[in-house]
Amino acid sequence: MTQSDPRQWVVLATPDDPLVLDSGAQLSHVEVAYETWGTLNNAASNAIFIPHALTGDSHASGTDESPGWWDTMVGPGKPVDTDRFFVICPNLLAGCRGTTGPLSVDPATGKPYGLDFPLVSIGDFVQLHRRLIKHLKIDRLLACVGGSLGGMQALQWAVDAPEEMAHAVVVAASSRLSAQNIAFSAVARSAIMRDPGFNSGRYFEDENSDGPRTGLAVARMMAHITYLSEEAMQDKFGRRIQDAETPRRRFGVDFAVESYLEHQGSTFLDRFDPLSYIYLSRALDYYDVFADPNWPDLLQAADTKTEFLVMSFDSDWRFSTDHSRRITRKLEQARQPVSFREIRASYGHDSFLLDVPDYLDTVRAFLNHAAEGVLDEA
Repeated sequence: MTQSDPRQWVVLATPDDPLVLDSGAQLSHVEVAYETWGTLNNAASNAIFIPHALTGDSHASGTDESPGWWDTMVGPGKPVDTDRFFVICPNLLAGCRGTTGPLSVDPATGKPYGLDFPLVSIGDFVQLHRRLIKHLKIDRLLACVGGSLGGMQALQWAVDAPEEMAHAVVVAASSRLSAQNIAFSAVARSAIMRDPGFNSGRYFEDENSDGPRTGLAVARMMAHITYLSEEAMQDKFGRRIQDAETPRRRFGVDFAVESYLEHQGSTFLDRFDPLSYIYLSRALDYYDVFADPNWPDLLQAADTKTEFLVMSFDSDWRFSTDHSRRITRKLEQARQPVSFREIRASYGHDSFLLDVPDYLDTVRAFLNHAAEGVLDEA
């Protein structure tokens, strides 16, 4: 960790202790990049884990010069208050911001994995998170707080190892993707993999190639359409013409919404890798946390329980309230302590990242309740 780069790195899998994935494949070397904020108390009882969403990274909370992707939620005086809690956020396995992924060197060949990197699952993400908190000498998290893919990791972790998590906040998430969501991911991956620059996933070997930049930009543009509600798009753009009083009536960028999507696509290219995008999106497709018929028995048999807060937004059509209600029903059927809130917000799926007071106040109250007695005793 340096002043310019707040990340820390740790090796969490070695040839003597490989990471065995859900697929059965093994990774003999896994390095994890992560960031922390706040101070772990003597009892190690004030730790909150933040798993990131699809295109996030470890930089959940930042500064004016280097903003974090969840500055509305994490920071001094925020709902996840770094003055009170010790907060941890790693980059995901198969990511491209410091943790081992498809661009990492395969120890067996001495070359980057590319598409030889094994498929990963949300269960694999959680397995690596569990190794990280063990490294940090934390036996039980006060809470895990996640939105979208981050919420799915929180849910998976609570099902896999309830003894390691006292509270879970699951926001704008799903217990399994719908056919529509899988379809969106399929088109995004197709745009990337059919780009001639993809080169069968070996684009990094050609110094003269920019890689599948067009495909990755299109994938990001389409994703942003699903992140905003129709109301948010109408309010933000309407049918406004970009930089002109009247339509130019040509192909290319004419409407303001087109300019917005072009900007989102182009700025994404310098911060995210195409291979990471297709691996992480595929992990979402196969996620089905309640598929094992024995999961309720495992939770009920646990010596300790996780208390859940499940939240959705009424304008989110990517992971609609029905997804959150299914999570809530399943947890109730397994006799788990769970609260559910649907929040009114016009921004769509992106609401979980934004300043929505009712949402942030609800998380703050839940975490204050979680901390009652725990921090006083530490």
